[in-house]
Amino acid sequence: MQYNGVVVSQSGKNKNSTKDTDVLKLTQRELRFVTTGKDFLKLLTKKKLDAKRILETIEYERDLKLLQIELSKLQNEIIKDNRRVAIVFEGRDAAGKGGTIRRFTQHLNPRFTKVVALNKPNEVEKGQWYFQRYVQNLPNPGTITFFDRSWYNRAVVEPVMGFCTPEQYEVFMRQVSEFEHMLFEDGVELIKFWVSISKQEQKKRFASRMQNPLKQWKMSPVDKKAQGLWDQYTHYKEQMFSKTHISFSPWAIIRANNKKKARLEAMKYTLSIIPYRDKANADMLIEPDSNIVSRYHKAIVHIDD
Repeated sequence: MQYNGVVVSQSGKNKNSTKDTDVLKLTQRELRFVTTGKDFLKLLTKKKLDAKRILETIEYERDLKLLQIELSKLQNEIIKDNRRVAIVFEGRDAAGKGGTIRRFTQHLNPRFTKVVALNKPNEVEKGQWYFQRYVQNLPNPGTITFFDRSWYNRAVVEPVMGFCTPEQYEVFMRQVSEFEHMLFEDGVELIKFWVSISKQEQKKRFASRMQNPLKQWKMSPVDKKAQGLWDQYTHYKEQMFSKTHISFSPWAIIRANNKKKARLEAMKYTLSIIPYRDKANADMLIEPDSNIVSRYHKAIVHIDD
């Protein structure tokens, strides 16, 4: 049985339950008497379930589905018109980049969708032009490519961790805007997201990863140093914004302490920025919440605070 997107089995267990939701111990017999939202709230209260949390999850799943439908419509046009779209996700460790990308791609056509999460460069790649290994992963005609970290590794992570020399960093900072301008002139549609979390939220997520055997693989040596190097990351991140936020390639900041809201607003921003013909017929408002996602501006302070 399904009620507003929540499937309840004969035994009463919610088949869609996750660690973020309560298990709905509701039977079909109990739900037979639910005819309005008010009735549903009363039933949840009677069963001593977290009604607010459950309703938030229902709304999230509903909005996620509607936005994923719009992303599919957008992709169909990209395929038909042989357009090339690249979406870059940058941010501190544990900010939720990978999880957001997974929700973006969940129902897209995999033949025209690519997720790029490159490992550290090998010896051959170290001797190449820095952008070379990213160029070969740029989207082909009709394709959307998602970068789970990108060439901007050299703007923040590498100088903080000592993975590049000061000279290599300076060369990168001079070249990156020219590189992106070439992409722009060649017709690549580029979106750059910075997924922003607070220091306390990062600490909490690291602790959660260490306690979850299914997520311990996510903790790298770089991650383990992130809290102690917070201020250094902040310095290089601000340098990156000030020098690479340009009219043809702006940065969008997603405030992601709430993962679910961040995912939805990132989707809305993408749909609002990239043109597609059926946008006006969307079943929900796709204008992003400016309190959660907005273009970078020098007047913005306390990013990642």
